[in-house]
Amino acid sequence: MTAPDHGHHDPEAAPAPPAADELSARDRALLALERRPWAGPGAKERAIREELGISPVRYYQLLNALIEDERALREDPVTVNRLRRLRDAKRGRR
Repeated sequence: MTAPDHGHHDPEAAPAPPAADELSARDRALLALERRPWAGPGAKERAIREELGISPVRYYQLLNALIEDERALREDPVTVNRLRRLRDAKRGRR
């Protein structure tokens, strides 16, 4: 039996960085969370903290930047367009 080669890099051990035209795993997770229905008050905020490990404030900062990204639009046009409409409607009321 041979000793494990600790210097060897297994390409499947760590996720590859996204290509320039692809979303990161975090960006995909933001969109996935945004697609889900929420049962009641606080459920979404709890999921943001538990699943993504960030505060709701940070989540919305990242999400607002993400919906401006054309890669996000290609990845999930229904969700991104819905979020853009909601954002634009809020801006119109101000």
